[in-house]
Amino acid sequence: MIESPLIRLSGVTKTYGRGHAEFQALKGIDLDIFSGDFVAVMGPSGSGKSTTMNILGCLDTPTSGSYQFQGVHVEQLERNQRALLRRHYLGFVFQGFNLLARTTALENVELPLIYRGEPTAARHQAARAALEQVGLKGWESHTPAELSGGQQQRVAIARAIVTRPEVLLADEPTGNLDTRTSHEIMELITSLNAKLGITVLMVTHEQDVASYARRVVHFVDGVVESDLRNGEGY
Repeated sequence: MIESPLIRLSGVTKTYGRGHAEFQALKGIDLDIFSGDFVAVMGPSGSGKSTTMNILGCLDTPTSGSYQFQGVHVEQLERNQRALLRRHYLGFVFQGFNLLARTTALENVELPLIYRGEPTAARHQAARAALEQVGLKGWESHTPAELSGGQQQRVAIARAIVTRPEVLLADEPTGNLDTRTSHEIMELITSLNAKLGITVLMVTHEQDVASYARRVVHFVDGVVESDLRNGEGY
């Protein structure tokens, strides 16, 4: 039996502006992502990789084409339905951490569960477990100012996985970190992919970071230039 993709983009285009200001960011993207995969998305600025990630994260919609998630046509969903998909199936990690400055690590990790209406005791338990999974047991009461860059990104990853998402979308997750810390974070993300089965989609400019992924998809001028298993052609 052939496995169906978790995510399928078919002929996806995205156009911004009108008339003389019109710009086609995506020119027909076809991409399949399977459950448990780890995909690095690379390409120069303006290549369409960030636009694609925004569509995959339900933060934007295609101009044409289809985006299927577990067989559901996401491009046909209402805004609130896309928000529910995002809340229950997707986790996000950003280059800038995006933590609340005056809030403890535990409270930062609890935020997605608050939006889901989880009771307090369940939130605390899940947030503590997520922090332990990323190696921050004992740091629950520390604020971002009391944490290193690597520790802040670990809190951000804990926040992303506390809802047990199907997919982790990581946008330059090591962009603000030194080389040693970058490799620690990538080893953590690789572990979460392997042990929890979380599908990882990661944008990066760095080849050494992309080397942790199983597949590398290169975007150029709004199209997929190549989609290779890691190590093929590099």
